[in-house]
Amino acid sequence: MYWDPQEVQQCTLLSIKTGGCSEDCSYCSQSVRHKTHVKATPQMKVSEVVAAARRAKEAGSTRFCMGAAWRELGGKKNAFRHILEMVREVNGMGLEVCATLGMLNPAQARELKEAGLTAYNHNLDTSPEYYPKVITTRSYQDRLDTLSAVRDAGLHVCSGGILGLGEAAADRIGLLHTLATLPQHPESVPINALVAVEGTRLESNRSPSVFDMGRMIATARVVMPRTMVRLSAGRLSFSAGEQGLLFFAGANSIFNGDVLLTTPNPAFTADAALFDTLGLVGKKAHVPAKETPYPVEREGGREGGEEEAAARAWLQVTEAK
Repeated sequence: MYWDPQEVQQCTLLSIKTGGCSEDCSYCSQSVRHKTHVKATPQMKVSEVVAAARRAKEAGSTRFCMGAAWRELGGKKNAFRHILEMVREVNGMGLEVCATLGMLNPAQARELKEAGLTAYNHNLDTSPEYYPKVITTRSYQDRLDTLSAVRDAGLHVCSGGILGLGEAAADRIGLLHTLATLPQHPESVPINALVAVEGTRLESNRSPSVFDMGRMIATARVVMPRTMVRLSAGRLSFSAGEQGLLFFAGANSIFNGDVLLTTPNPAFTADAALFDTLGLVGKKAHVPAKETPYPVEREGGREGGEEEAAARAWLQVTEAK
């Protein structure tokens, strides 16, 4: 009802500041508390980020995300000034712009909005009950407070979680319940499969199966129908056919590019071939779900007929309720 099932948005995630994070997230290769292959690097220059965004757009991405390995943006005034410049430049290319910079305060969220940021990512990771077993340096409420600041600033909320942390099925339900009962559904929910990195506390954990991921994606699609459900980290552990199953379950966004922050990801060319095989097309930027609540126009006329009439009637009933 809300999405064209053939459209999948292609997004690119770039680590603009890698490693050296003070948090103790048990899965993360960028924490200073873990001895991994990741070495801390300074923040990228604005020109480098702009060049990367341009390459991403040429490869088909319509959303460009920038991530920095920090606990919080805090008082990093010079770094923040450069990030605001990055946001303005990338927004000027006609791309959706997303950032994930740790915890934000309301004033910082407003400045990002004014610079042209589309969305802010801040994952809840898992259920409130299981969260303390994964992270101890930042509370669940801290994360919810950042999401509230993002929403109040008028930014789109991007928040999801990770499967494979050792959580039970009830924790997966708990995560989706938390997201679905926020004052407003997130516009974007990334569903990640754990990529176990040597040197982290979860290095021996097994990745979730395609069926675990499929159930999570399908449930997210049902309880948050207007939300874009993003098939995120861990795609390399699934075959092309398994990824097809996840698209059919309701995922309508992927992250492309060879690296996703610090973990491997399918190459641009591999994703182009996958889209061709499955008959998928890239979704354009800046088209909110609320603008396409009914079956869309297709070549040869509008699809639907009786199904469309039923869908419209159903929507009228639910909106009336």
